[in-house]
Amino acid sequence: MSKNLPLGLQDFRKIIENDFKYIDKTEYIYQMVSQPGAYFLSRPRRFGKSITVAVLQELYSGSKELFKGLWIEDKWDWSRKHPVIRLSFTGIGFAESGLPKALHYQLDKRIREHGLPPATEANLSAKFEYLIQELGKVNKVVVLIDEYDAPIIHFLGKDVAKAYENREILREFYTVLKNNDPALEFVFITGVSKFSKVGIFSGLNNLTDLTMRADFATMLGYTQAELESNFAEEIEAVSIQLKMTRTELLDKIRLWYNGYRFEESAETVYNPVSCNLFFYERKFENFWFATGTPTFLINLLKQESLYDIEHQEHAQLDFDSFDLEDLKAYGLLYQTGYLTIKSRSEFGLYILDYPNNEVKNSMYAYLLEAFGGVRKGQGLVVAIHLERAFYANDLEQVIRILQAMFKGLPHLLHEKYPEKFYHAAIHLLFNYMGLRVQSEVMMSDARADCVVETDTRVYILEFKLDKSAKVALDQIKLKKYHQAYWEKGKKVMGLGVNFSSETKNIEDWVAEELG
Repeated sequence: MSKNLPLGLQDFRKIIENDFKYIDKTEYIYQMVSQPGAYFLSRPRRFGKSITVAVLQELYSGSKELFKGLWIEDKWDWSRKHPVIRLSFTGIGFAESGLPKALHYQLDKRIREHGLPPATEANLSAKFEYLIQELGKVNKVVVLIDEYDAPIIHFLGKDVAKAYENREILREFYTVLKNNDPALEFVFITGVSKFSKVGIFSGLNNLTDLTMRADFATMLGYTQAELESNFAEEIEAVSIQLKMTRTELLDKIRLWYNGYRFEESAETVYNPVSCNLFFYERKFENFWFATGTPTFLINLLKQESLYDIEHQEHAQLDFDSFDLEDLKAYGLLYQTGYLTIKSRSEFGLYILDYPNNEVKNSMYAYLLEAFGGVRKGQGLVVAIHLERAFYANDLEQVIRILQAMFKGLPHLLHEKYPEKFYHAAIHLLFNYMGLRVQSEVMMSDARADCVVETDTRVYILEFKLDKSAKVALDQIKLKKYHQAYWEKGKKVMGLGVNFSSETKNIEDWVAEELG
């Protein structure tokens, strides 16, 4: 009989005691705790970090009954018990009451829970040290910190000064761990982002980073084998309901929810929350993306005029960590799960791309609102209408749809990046509707602005600003962009488009079959 799906549950004890489904990750945990020390792991939100922290808490508390049947059950020395300090920075009220007050409350609560006398220390670091030192009199202490970066990430794009203030508070707070290393058995810190060591962990230089370690790359998330073995009954039930073969269903689930890779040679993993919600709802939806809107990230992309973020090459320093003083869009996109590692080139550069259809489709929708003037929730409707027009070779309708879209573009965008935003809007819309589209395609001696490909035709588009559509079309013919597509056996159409900075829209266009 299939176990209940742990929708939204992060408490390991509650999951086991109430017979919810738990994907056994204890072999990874055993590998990690076999070497006492201080460890750090960054993963996107809702990816299993809190459950991992809860498992560690029960492990060091000696809760053997919760691990029955799990890999670690007969490997762990259950007499090995340690006092555990577990702190989570989500839901502690730092946004309302301020970080110092929220942390004082949490530390006082832990002191009471462990039956210790109230701390007389007035500052946070001293109180944290008091808690460690007092518990260390019994046995070495285990410290587990979940979502360590929440008080910083929460204020990005809202109150940068508060983000800086909280970073300094946390930097001093985490330094306590280094100063009390002799009293500590094990430290595990996890969060969404990875700040550079000078940014927040400057005083904690003994921290081992597992974020891009190959042997821990599948510690969080579901592998293909884990999905198929743990959700066998759900897979069978959904395949019957959706009238798909098991193979067809698994292929589609993989395209929608798999694809996260945290080391270039590692196996990809599924998003856990998306998988559980998919098997519960039994339909393909953007589950994970809907649990948090990346408003700050979208604004940052708009500010830097970045919209074509797929298949981009980056050095590891560009995305592996970041500083508040130098926020990098690609670093935030990777760490928050909107981009992932696809491969690594022979020259050491990483290729970043969307992990799956869920993230890709959702990001296009948000980017279309930011760059394309499409009203919220209308991106799919516009894309479907445009796709129908292209497949019908109805270029007049294509232009009408584009004109309606550009009418919604904020004038500030026109003024700052006139041609850039027209180009961005078209690129995003064409990609969103599923047509094969490439921007700034390299030819032998020039770049075509955009190439769109349907089953029967190839459209080569060239955009001009305050010139003429004929000038745009003449450039296509002069540079012979179309010759590269003749071998495909499809008709090639040249489409010249001219934008007017005065009307803020398409002024004229001209199309011609090229042969």
